Amino acid sequence: MAGPGQPSPSSGSSRWYRPVNGFHPHPPALRHRLGAKLLGGTMVFWILYRAKQDGAVLLGLKHPWDGHHGHDDHGHGHEEGHH
Repeated sequence: MAGPGQPSPSSGSSRWYRPVNGFHPHPPALRHRLGAKLLGGTMVFWILYRAKQDGAVLLGLKHPWDGHHGHDDHGHGHEEGHH
């Protein structure tokens, strides 16, 4: 039910960009909508990727120094004189 000063739902105006209390917003351009979706999607996938990589550390299930086994040169059968 439309109140006084508000357009009725059947008036043909957009449901997202209708005038409210004298404010008449313009709808965003197509390139801005597409850019927002692209950047928003990139942000969500980046957050999910980082959660996959560092989620256990963030939740306290794993220590940050426990994650890089086998990437150093210490104690894996190397010569004693090699530093």
